[in-house]
Amino acid sequence: MQYIDYNEGKIRGSFDFPIEFYHIDSQHPQYAMPYHWHVEYEIIRILEGTFIISLDEKEFRAEQGDIIFINSGTLHAGIPENCIYECIVFDMKMLMNKDSVCQKYIKEIMSHAINIKEYFPEGLTELHRTAWQLFDVLDRKSSGYQLITQGCLYQLLGNILENGDYVTDSLQTQQNHRRILQLKQALEVIESSYSSVITLEQLSKAAGMSPKYFCRFFQEMTHKSPIDYLNYYRIERACYQLLNTDTSITDISFNCGFNDLSYFIKAFKKYKGITPAKYRKFNFTYLTI
Repeated sequence: MQYIDYNEGKIRGSFDFPIEFYHIDSQHPQYAMPYHWHVEYEIIRILEGTFIISLDEKEFRAEQGDIIFINSGTLHAGIPENCIYECIVFDMKMLMNKDSVCQKYIKEIMSHAINIKEYFPEGLTELHRTAWQLFDVLDRKSSGYQLITQGCLYQLLGNILENGDYVTDSLQTQQNHRRILQLKQALEVIESSYSSVITLEQLSKAAGMSPKYFCRFFQEMTHKSPIDYLNYYRIERACYQLLNTDTSITDISFNCGFNDLSYFIKAFKKYKGITPAKYRKFNFTYLTI
């Protein structure tokens, strides 16, 4: 499961069934979830351990049995701790049946007139039972699973609306959206120019702030300094190249914006806990088992 681009444009599933299922454990090459967003909706269930997830300006500590719902366009990231988790990413338009009475509700969700609550702690509720069935069906993919999947999604959204587990747009949410847009603009500079020199002035200008205020703003939003996050993103890109190309480690370090190989190795060990060479060898073995 790759989270390479902040604005993730990957096609989910197929044209007529746009939904994907992912199972993630500690052996997965992309175990941690760096900041990204996508136009699709996402549901996460925690099977084991703890998952600390950031959603726009909110942060939750999700535990085994919890469900997380990620609305379209939400900037999100996650740090797993001894965790196994699963994700379903889907295009809400798959539920837009013409002339259906359900169309009104789906339109309200897609237009953000209704913003679904993000965190549903473990409980023997109808919502959790439906969510568990949805994940299990997509994992097995037995005959007719597409029908059950679509039915589960309708039932899940119906449970959410019935229980009032949503908020309507307000002045506060509009202000939050503006702050998220400013952060996304800075992240897009990192995404497009990570292989080159990026200055604090470039990032702050993209966000429409002074460098001093931008540093404080960025730290509040991501819990990292701009430079620390830039290096973190560069290491994520390096990981992708290590697993998907035969490019030498030296060339990868330069491709990802590091001008010094020793500094690249030091930064890689800081974020991944091992050297680039060991990372490539270990994960290549894992992927080919």
